[in-house]
Amino acid sequence: MLAWLIDVVLHLDRHLLELLTRYELWIYPILFAVIFAETGLVVTPFLPGDSLLFAVGALAAVDRSGVLQAPLASVTLGAAAVLGNTVNYSIGRAIGPPAFSGRYRLLKVQYLRRTEEFFRRHGAMAILVSRFLPVIRTCAPFVAGVGRMPFARFLAYTLAGGFAWVLLFVWGGYLFGNIPLVKEHFGVVTLLIVAVSLVPLASALWRRSPAPAE
Repeated sequence: MLAWLIDVVLHLDRHLLELLTRYELWIYPILFAVIFAETGLVVTPFLPGDSLLFAVGALAAVDRSGVLQAPLASVTLGAAAVLGNTVNYSIGRAIGPPAFSGRYRLLKVQYLRRTEEFFRRHGAMAILVSRFLPVIRTCAPFVAGVGRMPFARFLAYTLAGGFAWVLLFVWGGYLFGNIPLVKEHFGVVTLLIVAVSLVPLASALWRRSPAPAE
């Protein structure tokens, strides 16, 4: 599983082109399902959302068949991100606090406390910001549902964050993904995208780690 995932990330442009060639218009529901799963299921934060969106934009820029179009992809994948977040929120709201204890125990109690503190500091804006942080963007809607954040407020920030995220990466790939240097080292670029996306999370974890005993 890990080897397959690494191969997909390193050769995302090639795999995406193979899917487009084989399935043509079915590429849209396939991409929709991947983005939906990454944001809608709390157990699938490992899916390569950022790099996938970048690759979609890069491929759309050179697709002579006209099947993969950046505007349509942006709307489709933006909708997938919003729907995924909404389903994730609904699951968290339905399960409630037992998600952190009892028979469900999906997440640890300290995760709930840390996330609640994060929401206290940043309010509903945390939903928008978390969209740009891998792993956190999968957990944040779930925890917002557990904490019963008002749905209207949650949806407003989810719409803004979901479409901003998709537009940034799809159109970033569309504009820069076919620059010769980027194209020749596409696997390295996708890894850099993943690494840069994880920097804020790593920084937050480092700041929260206890100081070594003297």
